[in-house]
Parts: sequence; structure tokens; C-alpha cells
Amino acid sequence: MRFQVPQFIEVEDKVFGPLTVKQFIYIAGGGGVSFIIWSLIPVPLVFKLVIILPIIAFSCALAFYKVNNKPFINVVEAAFKYFFASKLYIWKKAPKKPEVVMAESPQKLVDEYKSILVPKISESKLKDLTWSLDIKESMYSNKNQR
Repeated sequence: MRFQVPQFIEVEDKVFGPLTVKQFIYIAGGGGVSFIIWSLIPVPLVFKLVIILPIIAFSCALAFYKVNNKPFINVVEAAFKYFFASKLYIWKKAPKKPEVVMAESPQKLVDEYKSILVPKISESKLKDLTWSLDIKESMYSNKNQR
């Protein structure tokens, strides 16, 4: 049985003439807000245009403008997240150069080295440890074989 695989899934359907649904909503929203400002605000025409032109430009940018082949709404969303989200500042401490300290005498260095305690295991203690580990290992293997 053959199935048709959809192609060109990145391209949205043109529903309202040459516009997609999103583009139509952006343009209609910008036009609606502009019309409300035009009809309800009782100021001279020049002041209305100062308010309306940025709204129309923003709605057209949302509908048609792309930044790096991504819709402009993604840029606006990223800008809001950047400005209003909390920021994490990381301070990178510059590494200090190690200081070389000369000892007063070589004998002092030898004394400091001897003061570091390192446990030593004699040969007889080492044999006892290996023997006890072998016994425990054989006990566990015998229990698992039963």
C-alpha cells in the first residue's frame, strides 16, 4: 500500500488571497488598532499619524519581515525574554600565577616532607589482606552455586 508523504510542510497555506492566516491577523490587528486611534482620539491629523505609522509598520513587519529566514515575531519574543527575564552573570576569576617560595634551608624541606604521614603496609599485612579477600570471595562463590 502506498502512502502520500506531505511535501513543502514549511510553507503555510494562503487562505486570504496572497496572505496566510497569521499574516492576515497581523495586518487586520494593526489596521483595527489604527482605525480605533483614527476615529476615537480627538487630536489633529499630524499627531494621529505619529501614533498610527509605527503601529502599521510594526504590524507589517510581523506579517512580512524575516530575520535570518525566521519570522519577525521570533525576534520580538526573544527581545522580550531578554529584557524581562532574570539574567545570570558569571564572573570568571583570573588564575593567579603560582608563587615560588624558597626555603630557608634544604633541611627544612626535608623535615616538612618527613612530617607528611603515609601509611605503609608491610609484606605480612599485605599477605593477610589478600588471603582474607580470597576466602571471602570463595565463600560468596560457593553460596551462589547452590
